[in-house]
Amino acid sequence: MLDLAQEAIRVLGTADALEKAAVARRLGAAWRDGRVAFLAPGKPPVRPARPLRPDLRRPGDMPKRKAGGGLEKRIALLHALAHIELNAIDLAWDLIARFGATDLPRAFFDDWVRVGDEEALHFTMLATRLNELGASYGDLPAHDGLWQAAEETSHDLLARLAIVPLVLEARGLDVSPATISDLRRSGDDASAAALDIIYRDEIGHVAAGKRWFDHVALARGHDPATIWQHMVGKHFRGRLKPPFNRAARDEAGFGADFYENLGN
Repeated sequence: MLDLAQEAIRVLGTADALEKAAVARRLGAAWRDGRVAFLAPGKPPVRPARPLRPDLRRPGDMPKRKAGGGLEKRIALLHALAHIELNAIDLAWDLIARFGATDLPRAFFDDWVRVGDEEALHFTMLATRLNELGASYGDLPAHDGLWQAAEETSHDLLARLAIVPLVLEARGLDVSPATISDLRRSGDDASAAALDIIYRDEIGHVAAGKRWFDHVALARGHDPATIWQHMVGKHFRGRLKPPFNRAARDEAGFGADFYENLGN
């Protein structure tokens, strides 16, 4: 029987982006087939292994995207989204390896293995679409700020759940519909279809984050909304601001009472 935490660490230690996604997908299948079990917590690396490309830069050093709906802009958009999804693979498997515990229910691992598997699928879809457009992941620079959320919350499962699914992924729900519409208007139905799949899956990821945030908060004796707002104020370097996609957030069980007045 394979150890889930150690296999998750293997995902984190895989540098090649497509191979990382493939290892994650195989692990997801093995978990569903009953060939993997959570046996003990792991010790994941501080930072996951990364390919030699893309060139990672500070967010402020990234080139500005060009206006319009031309091929160059669409490639830049898909490249940026692929980079987000590559980080999301590592965030999901790091959560399992770092915070998994034998007293957590099986459903916890089912949810986060599914998230890690789906993030790997998302990256693979976007990398394939880039290839179809004559580009590859790694061709453009990417910002190195995405792993900051993992480093900032590496000490506490509740903080990790507060920031990654319930701030970063929830913000993805807010912006995805407009991005998909823009792609359709530019005639890129294939890219829009890929983002449609990602958008539907991400609602489920936010739902998993909310479900387990509430579980852990209540187990510690906290009111979930109050402690979430505290965690965001403490660990998120930014400001939550509208517009919010209330329909998608509501579908994920993430009610407006949590977030709408936080920035006021």
